Amino acid sequence: PLRRVRAVDRDIYLGMLYAIGAMFFLILTTGATLNAAGQTEITTAADAAAALKPLAGPLATLVFAVGIIGTGVLAIPILTGSAAYAFAECFGWTEGLDSRFREAWRFYAVIGCGTLIGIVLTLVGIDPIRALIWTAQLNGITAPQLMMLFLILCNDRDLMGPYVNGLGKNLIGGSA
Repeated sequence: PLRRVRAVDRDIYLGMLYAIGAMFFLILTTGATLNAAGQTEITTAADAAAALKPLAGPLATLVFAVGIIGTGVLAIPILTGSAAYAFAECFGWTEGLDSRFREAWRFYAVIGCGTLIGIVLTLVGIDPIRALIWTAQLNGITAPQLMMLFLILCNDRDLMGPYVNGLGKNLIGGSA
């Protein structure tokens, strides 16, 4: 068990450092390209692609399309999978992508329903840029409170016992 905890710790450190770095450079490059182009408001996919012209030139639309498709390909399994894990933990269901369908059918059902909801939202004509903006705003409002709650819980020695957060995790989590 201790070896597994150390492996999880390593994953947490590397994942948080990567996430913080990616977030920083994403904000930096977005601000630099949009401000330089005089773009301060993006409401459509065409606006977003046009904002990339100073950086990507005539390939701006292609760069934007590849970025959106790549984001979707990454986001769908991550979002549906994390939702499935959350539901399974909350309701005490069998969970895990290494579990057989018969054992964890509810877990897999959440993944399937989440994917289906995403497809339906696209088919009913919800503007993807507006949906991204709403999602980002909701995430920006809720994520800091959730992270603070997790930091508080992870520093509670009665709750966590020997697995209580150390200074490194608190610094990385707090900086995120």
